[in-house]
Amino acid sequence: MIANDNTLPPPNPKPAPSVAPSVEAWSGKDRGDENFPVGSVLIAAPLRAHVHAYYSFARNGDDIADSPALAPAEKIDRLDQMEAVLLGAREDGSPSAKRLRESFAESGVPDIHARELLIAFRRDATKNRYANWAELLDYCRYSAAPVGRFLLDLHGEAHTTWPAADALCASLQVLNHLQDCARDLRDLDRCYIPQDWLKAEGLSTDDIARSETMPALRSVFDKMLDATDQLNALAATLVPQVKNRRMRIECAIIVGLAHRLATKLRHGDPLATRVKLSKLDVLTATITGLRHIL
Repeated sequence: MIANDNTLPPPNPKPAPSVAPSVEAWSGKDRGDENFPVGSVLIAAPLRAHVHAYYSFARNGDDIADSPALAPAEKIDRLDQMEAVLLGAREDGSPSAKRLRESFAESGVPDIHARELLIAFRRDATKNRYANWAELLDYCRYSAAPVGRFLLDLHGEAHTTWPAADALCASLQVLNHLQDCARDLRDLDRCYIPQDWLKAEGLSTDDIARSETMPALRSVFDKMLDATDQLNALAATLVPQVKNRRMRIECAIIVGLAHRLATKLRHGDPLATRVKLSKLDVLTATITGLRHIL
């Protein structure tokens, strides 16, 4: 008998279980598109997969919130479905949430750090303006602070590190808002520049749509950078608090990059071009950060 001479019909395969369609719609961005390292080689190899799972969840949630093709109600519904999968109330519909649920179960890190991100993503789906600096910082509490807290929890760091980490994450978020202020307004009709600071200079959100920064708007940007400098001062106290050597170096590098980006935004025009870090900036911050290896 040869291998292919069996003429009996194959057994009927079992029907595949139905799988809910994914609510995710990845934009194509990945860790390489970020200003700051995500799951870098400084993260210990056994922990890196957990960082990547967290990033994937955050990336997909952010892409839903920023989608120009989805209505606000549909964005909220998709984000709710992501949370349902994350919590185990649904099994399918969000591969990144399912992967992160498994990661949390393995690592013991609480899922609050992902659920809080969803609060910010839901806010992005419906809120396009921020009245003042305090309101913007409250947004950063949910859009940025959970990332730092997740990383610190993953490394077993004390919660006393959270205030400094929250300041660092808020700084990174505000700097990103300044970098992308023109694009956010153009593509999403979203503005994170405090409205009261604009009005105090006789400006409106429409002035951000110009091709270059007016002196009055420059004053608003500088005021945001002054407030960000205060965040960076508190953020610098994080480094000596972190016990894990690899995480301490990572924090030192990110603190250095935040300072360098703030300086670049002081001298650059985010309306005329996207002010960003160079390879030299990253190299310099890395070399400086390595001083904290001991």
